[in-house]
Amino acid sequence: MDDRTAVPLRLTSLAHGGGCGCKLAPSVLQQLLADQPIAGPFAQLLVGTETGDDAAVWQLDDETCVIATTDFFMPMVDDAFDFGRIAATNAISDVYAMGGKPIMALAILGMPIDKMPAELVREILRGGSTVCADAGIPVAGGHSIDSPEPIYGLAVIGTCPVANIRRNSGAKPGDALILTKALGVGIYAAAFKKGALPDEAYGELIASTTLLNRVGAELSRDSDVHAITDVTGFGLLGHALEMARGSNVAILLRADDISYFTQAADLSQQGFVTGASHRNWASYGEAVVLPPEFPIWQRQLLTDPQTSGGLLIACRPERAKDLLEAIIDADYPAARIIGTVSGVDPGTSAGVHVV
Repeated sequence: MDDRTAVPLRLTSLAHGGGCGCKLAPSVLQQLLADQPIAGPFAQLLVGTETGDDAAVWQLDDETCVIATTDFFMPMVDDAFDFGRIAATNAISDVYAMGGKPIMALAILGMPIDKMPAELVREILRGGSTVCADAGIPVAGGHSIDSPEPIYGLAVIGTCPVANIRRNSGAKPGDALILTKALGVGIYAAAFKKGALPDEAYGELIASTTLLNRVGAELSRDSDVHAITDVTGFGLLGHALEMARGSNVAILLRADDISYFTQAADLSQQGFVTGASHRNWASYGEAVVLPPEFPIWQRQLLTDPQTSGGLLIACRPERAKDLLEAIIDADYPAARIIGTVSGVDPGTSAGVHVV
């Protein structure tokens, strides 16, 4: 018998971080990309690296675009099947966030083959394939390497009518902001890794992180929806700031209107916070205005890295309630209207304000 199967193997013990908490801090990423050339004079490249959007978009003809994205990370849970499902759901989300529909995926796999039995790796792949089947797409190939830590994700290709592409840079003054999922993924993951996450909370975590953001493709058909982005490793504040800067607007978030995982506040106050949450705040905190004496634990909910998080949507305010009802009816019960968009005063920079 293989000695590796003699005792239960915790996948999270093989990785120094997990989920979208593995992402490089925004400030580090900015430094690394500082000298990189802009995508260049390609008229058909509608979305590249200029606004930190969710995926690249290439216009094929007058009517159709192709969307391309990739996402991968290390395990945030120990169940191999769940890890595969979370990673695949997260990767596909970028296509939905651009307003598109996925058409196929390629697997990205790095495994410490001297530490993991083959059946665990197969379970990871099965989890990813199950989510892709739910999204109606094949895993058409991929690439694998022997790596010191387990890594899994997907490269995903999608399509979208040109008119339906939704960038993170299209928010307009007066817009209402909707968030489709509750916050708290990173906090729950930190508690899980230390054995402090109750079973019912684990179920809440899995239900949210394996819920496909397919509603983005439906919302993009509505001209009153101006901008969409998905909330992942930079936390709500980080991705709201990207939307604010890309759109040259100010964003106001109402902290009490945001939906949180049921135990996220208690766990944050107990200190179950990821290192990525601290790195996020250090990277962009100067562009965020918080109320006086805003509790650190509450700030950490807003910087918490969301693996397979929800969509942040900017829409015409008169349509916000109707759109919210439609999103909730589409099986996103935690969706809430969480803020508004305003213009930027002369001489000031785009940013995020929390009340």
